[in-house]
Amino acid sequence: MRKIAILSVSLICASFITNAQTPEKMRPEETEFYLPIPPVITPGAAYGDAPSDAIVLFDGTNLNQWISSKDSTAAKWTVADHAMTVNKATGDIQTKRTFTDYQLHIEYRIPANITGSGQARGNSGIFLAALPWGAGGYELQVLDNYKNPTYVNGQAGSIYKQSVPLVNACRKPGEWQTYDVIWTAPQFNSHGVLKSLARVTVFHNGILVQNNTNVLGDTPYIGQPSYRKHGPAPIKLQAHGDKSEPISYRNIWVRPL
Repeated sequence: MRKIAILSVSLICASFITNAQTPEKMRPEETEFYLPIPPVITPGAAYGDAPSDAIVLFDGTNLNQWISSKDSTAAKWTVADHAMTVNKATGDIQTKRTFTDYQLHIEYRIPANITGSGQARGNSGIFLAALPWGAGGYELQVLDNYKNPTYVNGQAGSIYKQSVPLVNACRKPGEWQTYDVIWTAPQFNSHGVLKSLARVTVFHNGILVQNNTNVLGDTPYIGQPSYRKHGPAPIKLQAHGDKSEPISYRNIWVRPL
């Protein structure tokens, strides 16, 4: 009888535990929600076309969205054939507007007759946040690296002198190329202490080359990266001082996030 009683108690306890661990069956509606409703935007008609909520920074007609980085006067790069071409004599240009986090689309072309080698071959750069000190911001490198080797943390698709691209996705000189960028700006507290690093994801010609990469600070040519407190900043295009033929840009738009 004692063995039977123990067995009965054991069965009751096992049944209680099993029932306690079996969740009550849920209805599908319990894991569905309907608010907030995402805003509706109209995508571009083709890849690279600006969606309906984008800020168009260059549509091929004028430089009204840009100023000289040197003195804030009107940008003086050349506009022709729906593209803007670097004017090395007048220097870098930057957007009149400032941005924090955003999605950026930009296209560039290395001249078909490009000369030079290494860093002196189609050199430019996209500063994802232009700063008036240090290295001048956080640079996504633009360079001709189609059969043109250089230091790998300075080739096209790199976060200059910091992060090597996952692959070399360069097209031949003379062909238009694309960057699609997701930029998350660094955050600072009220005392200027860094709270979170900047991060960047980059697709070069549709191929992932930076995957949510941590940016360790600005991107100096010499020395180590560093941070200094800042807020929203312009996007800057570099007029590099090398002697090769100047590159061109077109179809530039941004979506603040």
